[in-house]
Amino acid sequence: MLRPKWLANDGDAPVSAQAGLVPGAGAIDDAPLLDAYSGAVIGALERVAPAVTFIEVAGPARGARAAGASRYRRSEPRSGSGFLFTPDGYLLTNSHVVDGAEEISVRLNDDTRFNADLVGDDPDSDLAVLRIGSPGVLPYAEFGDSSRLMVGQVAIAIGNPLGYAKTVTTGVVSALGRTLRAKSGRLMHDVIQTDAALNPGNSGGPLVDSKGRVIGVNTAMIPQAQAICFATGINTAKWVISQIFAHGRVRRAYIGVSGATVPIATRVVRHFSLPGNTAVHVAEVVPGSPAALAGLQTGDRMVALDDVRINGIDGLQRKLDATLIGRECELQFLRRSSVIKTAIRPIEMPAPRTAAGGSKFKESLP
Repeated sequence: MLRPKWLANDGDAPVSAQAGLVPGAGAIDDAPLLDAYSGAVIGALERVAPAVTFIEVAGPARGARAAGASRYRRSEPRSGSGFLFTPDGYLLTNSHVVDGAEEISVRLNDDTRFNADLVGDDPDSDLAVLRIGSPGVLPYAEFGDSSRLMVGQVAIAIGNPLGYAKTVTTGVVSALGRTLRAKSGRLMHDVIQTDAALNPGNSGGPLVDSKGRVIGVNTAMIPQAQAICFATGINTAKWVISQIFAHGRVRRAYIGVSGATVPIATRVVRHFSLPGNTAVHVAEVVPGSPAALAGLQTGDRMVALDDVRINGIDGLQRKLDATLIGRECELQFLRRSSVIKTAIRPIEMPAPRTAAGGSKFKESLP
């Protein structure tokens, strides 16, 4: 009986040779590839791991009794991750890790402990800067450039998930340019999606590339999903750090309205040659605010600011950056059957407002 060529002359060969598992039998030796990958991960860790910190926070318990009933209050310990980015003790973490902290303790990679001071935080980007006092020079991480990332490149997460210190997980950059809702209600842009596993406690730790450069700050995961995790791009973090160092806070513009994204009828868009088919419907105007001084009223629909289309709440929030503070801009809006253009001068956003729930902020504006 004729035998297939691939069966010819191998009847007496060992099983391992038939399977192509020994040298000389057509095997593909992937050991060098695995060694190269392992070497890249290990090399990255050697560069960045000494700068990664374990953060412990003591603060009032969530849901504690109101002020004045101190006997009901108790300290609720929380933990997260962070990393040093300067040799004199400045470190970066998530805002939600240190939110409401009464005491912050930082443990370095060598288990040295320090008390930390909060230099500044920005709930809208979920980032915070801390500082520890050390008599000597500290190891610190090198920043990368998140604008140069490519989908598929190696991503390494380092942190302290569920209290397990110095935990490393690896994956790839799954997607770029994601958006994520912060606890404050604002939308965070240019978020990195990765499948490097993150768990509670990883928050604030670094996401690094194969050369050990920080490309993101681990921020969130989707509990109901697998391998869908997110990190704030390091370029966003650089901007937040510069704002905190310069002003002690992140400066954003404020006009004083709340509202919701609404569609505009196609015939109205065509009739007025509007830049888009969505707008921000004004639900409330804060008395004395720039919007009130500009004559904006409840029921108006904002379509453009400073010649830039307003396609909804998130678009308006993104437009209201520090460059508009104190500068006169042109606001274009619909009022009943008319298009009105008026001058408005945004001011700096007041101190952040806190809220009990997150959902209602989805339809609010600064």
